[in-house]
Amino acid sequence: MIAAVGNADPGAGAREALQRDVRAGLEAFPSGAPVLVRARAGLSLLIGRAVREAGRKLVLLLPSQAALPAALPPRDHAAVGELLLLADQVRLLPFDPADRDACVSADERLIRGCGRVLAVWDGSPSSPQDPTAHLVAFARGRGLPVHVIHPREAR
Repeated sequence: MIAAVGNADPGAGAREALQRDVRAGLEAFPSGAPVLVRARAGLSLLIGRAVREAGRKLVLLLPSQAALPAALPPRDHAAVGELLLLADQVRLLPFDPADRDACVSADERLIRGCGRVLAVWDGSPSSPQDPTAHLVAFARGRGLPVHVIHPREAR
């Protein structure tokens, strides 16, 4: 399985380029390997669309509380609804989607359960808004192959 991580919103000008580059980037991985994304708007939805366009299976990771899907921030509702339609499988993971540290921990657990990582990352250091550098280092520290994508159009 391939874990997909990166900045939540790469910017409006990068959406088409990003979907194109994700489709191309998936070719670096074994065919048939499903892609796992965390349920949220922005990048996760773009990756989900690209995964389906590439003919791969999508696995969606939903936050849960007490073994039930957790409430998501309103900004994510429409995107997660579409991701649910695109997904071949949905997994629940206990974490609070409103807590940044909990989201980073969820992404680490996502990476631990996968054999490869697809990262949309510009090479910048982690920040409170974007922990992608941390997640790439985490994956590499575990010896996982990481394929980095960064369209020129992305901010």
